[in-house]
Amino acid sequence: MTEEHNSGGLYHEEEHLTELQVMAPVLTLPDGPDDFVVYSDASYLGLGCVLMQRGKVIAYASRQLKVHEVNYPIHDLELAAVVFALKIWRHYLYGVKCTIYTDHKSLKYFFTQKELNMRQRRWIELLKDYDCEILYHPGKANVVADALSRKEEHEPIRVTAMKIMISSDLVDQIKEAQVEALKEENWKRDRIKGQAHNLDEDSRGLKTRWGRVWIPPTCSLKTDLMEEAHKSKYSIHPGATKMYRDLRVNYWWPGMKRDIVKYVEKCLTCLQVKAEHQKPYGKLQPLEIPMWKWEHITMDLITKLPKTRKGYDTIWVIVDRLTKSAHFIPIRESYSSEKMAEVYVKEIVSRHGIPVTIVSDRDTRFTSHFWKNFQEELGTKLLLSTAYHPQTDGQSERTIQTLEDMLRACIIDFGGSWDDYLPLAEFSYNNSYHSGLGMPPYEMLYGRRCRTPVCWGEVGPRELENKEILKVTNQRIDQIRAHLKAAQDRQKSYADKRRRPIEFQVGDFVLLKVSPWKGVIRFRKRGKLSPRFIGPFKIIARVGNVAYRLELPEELKLIHNTFHVSYLRKCLADESTYVPLEDIEVDEKLNYVEKPVEILDHKVKLLRNKTIDQVKVKWKHRKGSEYTWESADEMKKFYPYLFA
Repeated sequence: MTEEHNSGGLYHEEEHLTELQVMAPVLTLPDGPDDFVVYSDASYLGLGCVLMQRGKVIAYASRQLKVHEVNYPIHDLELAAVVFALKIWRHYLYGVKCTIYTDHKSLKYFFTQKELNMRQRRWIELLKDYDCEILYHPGKANVVADALSRKEEHEPIRVTAMKIMISSDLVDQIKEAQVEALKEENWKRDRIKGQAHNLDEDSRGLKTRWGRVWIPPTCSLKTDLMEEAHKSKYSIHPGATKMYRDLRVNYWWPGMKRDIVKYVEKCLTCLQVKAEHQKPYGKLQPLEIPMWKWEHITMDLITKLPKTRKGYDTIWVIVDRLTKSAHFIPIRESYSSEKMAEVYVKEIVSRHGIPVTIVSDRDTRFTSHFWKNFQEELGTKLLLSTAYHPQTDGQSERTIQTLEDMLRACIIDFGGSWDDYLPLAEFSYNNSYHSGLGMPPYEMLYGRRCRTPVCWGEVGPRELENKEILKVTNQRIDQIRAHLKAAQDRQKSYADKRRRPIEFQVGDFVLLKVSPWKGVIRFRKRGKLSPRFIGPFKIIARVGNVAYRLELPEELKLIHNTFHVSYLRKCLADESTYVPLEDIEVDEKLNYVEKPVEILDHKVKLLRNKTIDQVKVKWKHRKGSEYTWESADEMKKFYPYLFA
């Protein structure tokens, strides 16, 4: 009877031990952002807290008190435990609703407490960043956090490192490739007839050269090694030099560096994302020097200026390419092409006649059908810059920079509105010395400088014979053209030192450069990790010396298809590696675009002092999560059609 009883007790003990081993408590991973609960406690030894979700433990945390914290009152110690939990689990608790339990009852009323010390004021600012609620929990029930807060530091347990052997079949693959390549019938194919006797053998039975494993040149293993060293998650597209330095430590084959350089050059991902650190492409191509005054002009717009009392918010800058004289015309950005034509006739044609050519950028006002037809009726030829290349109209851009500096100085010194000083800025610009001319623009245009209170020339009438007037004028124009030619040559020599020539052929494939820092995706968030280049696109024609016309897909039909060579990069990747533009959608200004498709759900987020309406949005072409919760008011403002 006793024997049977003992055997039964042993059986139950073994069963209990097995159950403890199987049912031992373990940490779990979070399941969504909801139902987080924190238990915190503090003692005069340390702080302790537990993060739980739906009754399961996510994490434990504790630390000893610092030297100055030992002097804290108990109220601040318990609050320090709450702050410690929020800081250490910020990645779980920030932006979600959570509940914090403490055994210090007064903390429950902390948010409504009127008198706070400086430390508590600093902590309450941190607590307001979280959507949390502090509740009371009796100390007897808060045993885990209480135990953690009383834990003392002990000597660390010494762990003996175990040696783990990880092996792959790479050695066997290399060995098989070497055996195949060393067969006499393959010597000619692999070009190793004179190299076979120079190979050594290591302890693994592999053929080596200079202590590095020899890879047969024609085997597929060479490509596999380069792909692993370049495209795997442990390398992430290094440059040719880094990749060569990494591989040459262990491997060798004839022409190794050349093969690696070619492999990296053909990587489409590198072509799309790597920045260019070399000189930009394309030599400087100066415009032809005009023969007479105000026959060849340039124009551009300064927009987004502060609106004046008269409603002006834009300056129309028009510059003569020969005399460098300029007109600064205040207009409104809302002016139509018809209104622009009216101003143009009143301010330019009435004073200087009809020009032969106009150089401008591709602003919508200068590319409209009305403007083109209007200039065609006048007999003026429009010379538009290539897409996104303002350097074509460098004269206007430089004049705009000078004008903006003058207006800034006037506002600082005299105050008032910028349009009050615009006529004086025009006079000052035209009556000041120009380095390209060697004289002021007015002197070139009228024969002498205009008088000012501190500078005037000969007073009174001067008589010149008609022939002498023509002779002096022609001599002056010849002199100015020589000055301009010298200035152009000087500028070209300076610019070409920082550029490098390149030419493409019709039928080549190139990548098109875009500007991620210009692209506002949505709600003023910038796509800094977007690719730098898109494509590849086929060249269908050459336009001049430094521009090419591309075959753009339907998605980019709104973009002018002629680009300066500095915006192109030669694509050596195979056509089969083409990335469709559906993955990278851009607008007519080469800005990256994300579009909301539909609203899937709606919820009201309750904060301490307010509520926020949120909607769950499904996005198109979004990097990262396809579904996000957004503010309903902000979505209605930017995408009202989703709520129709």
